[in-house]
Amino acid sequence: MTRPAHLREAMGSDSQTLVLVPGLDGTALLFYRQIPLLAKRFHVVAFPLPNESDHSMDELVAELRELVDEVSSGPVILCGESFGGALSMSFALAHPEEVCGLVIVNSFSHIAQRLNLWLAPWALRALPWGAMAFMRRFTEHRLHSPHALPEDLHEFRERSKAIGREGYIRRLEILRDYDLRDRLEELRPPTLFLAGDLDQLVPSVEEARFMSARAPQAEMQILEGYGHICLINHDFDLLDRIGPWWDRHDPGPVADV
Repeated sequence: MTRPAHLREAMGSDSQTLVLVPGLDGTALLFYRQIPLLAKRFHVVAFPLPNESDHSMDELVAELRELVDEVSSGPVILCGESFGGALSMSFALAHPEEVCGLVIVNSFSHIAQRLNLWLAPWALRALPWGAMAFMRRFTEHRLHSPHALPEDLHEFRERSKAIGREGYIRRLEILRDYDLRDRLEELRPPTLFLAGDLDQLVPSVEEARFMSARAPQAEMQILEGYGHICLINHDFDLLDRIGPWWDRHDPGPVADV
């Protein structure tokens, strides 16, 4: 099985490696605005998720470990958005020695609306995949920040055309059994939870408060005025959030490959 090529922008060989893990879209293409900003400070790698219909969370963790071992000779910072946050926390629990920091954006420890997770894959299999572009337009008000510019939304629509059907549906199915509530105290790396206060898809602020209260080295920041998909916004700079936080936790120089 061939893993999709990762997206990489290196600042320098001695920079701390930061791996971006995408949400349900899985393409990693929606990190386009943040990668060059983060590369001012970090060695940035984005990890496209495989578009496979039979992958489990454990298999995604194993593929992410392959990438981490490929791009860094030491522990990395994982930055996961939404589903990517769930995958990043699962990875940190399975391989704590490989993670020196976690940044979790608009994510969750479990999904309360389990009925939707059972119905959505069935509905998506019945829906012609080409109709998804229309469906996303119909639900944009729930996904994006109110002040997202038309060009932000246009770029999102264009890049969303690369989302694969099988992987997207499979990631929804994975979330049926996903529940880290009883394991949050085992998260050892310094962790930054970021939560949009206008997120209409996930109760991000509530979840961030719940998770940050249990993870040992956690803190949270509310992203005021932002919805669920905030990383494409013209006025959002993730480095402004991660940089000061990492300054407080940076263990010192690392040697990346």
